[in-house]
Amino acid sequence: MTTEFKTWAIDAWAQPLTPGGFEKVPEIRRLFEQSGTAELLEKGMGVDEMIAMMDRGGVEKLMLCAWHRPGAWITTNDQVADIVRQAPGRFVGVATVNLEKPMEAVHELDRAVHELGFKALRIVPWLWNRPPNDKFYFPLYVRCIELGIPFCTQVGHTGPLMPSETGRPIPYLDEVALTFPELVIVGGHIGYPWTDEMVGLAWKHSNVYIDTSAWLPRYYPFQLQQFMQTYGKDKVLFGTNFPQLMVDKCAADARNLGLPEPVETKFLRDNAFKVFNL
Repeated sequence: MTTEFKTWAIDAWAQPLTPGGFEKVPEIRRLFEQSGTAELLEKGMGVDEMIAMMDRGGVEKLMLCAWHRPGAWITTNDQVADIVRQAPGRFVGVATVNLEKPMEAVHELDRAVHELGFKALRIVPWLWNRPPNDKFYFPLYVRCIELGIPFCTQVGHTGPLMPSETGRPIPYLDEVALTFPELVIVGGHIGYPWTDEMVGLAWKHSNVYIDTSAWLPRYYPFQLQQFMQTYGKDKVLFGTNFPQLMVDKCAADARNLGLPEPVETKFLRDNAFKVFNL
């Protein structure tokens, strides 16, 4: 790491990239093709390459998440933990679980936090075709509160060719925040085309946050940029959704938004540092 960046960023949403690692999620290929990163799905990217990319972009840490879909692990918590162990100052583990097996899911979350040192839980609703107010999530919400970790999820339309309704912030995520006001919730991917709904939830609920993953910063919706520079300056976290978007390119684009320095520091680093208890 060099000292050329005033603020070293924390990327709130990224995935490990092993060769062929996403073969069990064919729905995402179109999204990667549109983003110009489809070739990475085949060749992968090793830890050293990832760190070099982070250094180019002034990104200190990646929140690396595991993936599970009905019937199959895509990237296990142990695979993520192995990467974190190779560079513990640069990568932070984000757990996932088998949503439809509640007891197994709670035990796996406990293991990921207590044994592997993970800092959050992430469930991607479209993989399960279950919005976040579904009964299968509730035991996990209770355990997240008890463990003191945030629940991270995807909001907005589904880039992969899957139904989008599970990502609508209102009523689904609003009901969760009302039922579990102690739960820290991070809605990733901005919430478009329901960005106003997601901004409204982040304003309404003290423990609801937004991360900007899956969007190149130059395309952030106006209302989100207005929110993050005014009454929402403590509520928005920088994210990439790597490998869909390259970490260094997203970070450079974020620094070109022309945000006031205190706002940029909160957005790129401080808000994530607080939310993930880093």
